[in-house]
Amino acid sequence: MSAFRQPPAVVAFGGGHGLAASLTALRQLTHRLTAVVTVADDGGSSGRLREEFPILPPGDLRMALAALCGDDEVGRAWAEVLQSRFPGDGPLGGHSIGNLLIAGLWQTLADPVAGLDMVASMLHVEGRVLPMAAVPLVIEADMIGADPARPDEVTVVVGQEAVALATGEIGDVRLTPSDPPAVPEALRAIHAADYLVLGPGSWYSSVIPHVLVPELLEAIATSRARRILALNLVPTDDETPAYTAARHIEVLAEHAPQLRFDVVVADPSFSRGDPHLSTFVESLGAQLVVAPVRMRDGSPRHDPYLLAAVYAGIMGL
Repeated sequence: MSAFRQPPAVVAFGGGHGLAASLTALRQLTHRLTAVVTVADDGGSSGRLREEFPILPPGDLRMALAALCGDDEVGRAWAEVLQSRFPGDGPLGGHSIGNLLIAGLWQTLADPVAGLDMVASMLHVEGRVLPMAAVPLVIEADMIGADPARPDEVTVVVGQEAVALATGEIGDVRLTPSDPPAVPEALRAIHAADYLVLGPGSWYSSVIPHVLVPELLEAIATSRARRILALNLVPTDDETPAYTAARHIEVLAEHAPQLRFDVVVADPSFSRGDPHLSTFVESLGAQLVVAPVRMRDGSPRHDPYLLAAVYAGIMGL
């Protein structure tokens, strides 16, 4: 990169481990990085906090902050503290220290974005972590064949954890409320971005929810930025156990038919032998980039350094 060229402004969308992998890769390329994070988690520590307090679930936001912590002794120490959990079965057992810190700051500041910005300053984060909506969300899904005795019957499953654990095939996915207010700072980041990166991650609970927030979808679809879709490495055991790479694109298009992409990134292990992938990528108006981005130990995790190299090539860095 030229010494006189400003690094690109990038917005990455997702949640959980998939977004953390993407952020770890992107932070090697730019400090002008914004994470826009799902807020529908209702399991574990986040779910317990949601039940007790009227707040956004902090877990995925915490993971994104940890992924962007400063690459120095203080930043790494704070990231480790954020991710640590209380042991035991008592009232604090299983709670992440970071979740409690974020929840406490939200109670004091009464502003989720200000609380996240304060945590980011402690972590020496270069970039920003924002929720995708200003209110906590609930995911609903139509499950086909959830009851083996009635394989054609449609059952409505409510809650991210319930959707992830339900048997059967996921059909339509919705959010409650259906028209949640997007965070203004997230919309501004999208409009100012050079690149938008969606995925990888749990398709129905971390990726698709972003296109179900009308204001967010409108901003993504009309942005001047180049849009990148990063596919998963393998079908996930919970939400998409038998999905091909092409099927992932198909269900995303079903939920946001007006959305187009410029580039789709796929690992050879997932794209190989999928005769429909190129067709579905072309239907999005995108270029297919097939490149190894999987950890060399064979585990179904993205290697942040390989992923960074692919993103760098796409961005001309």
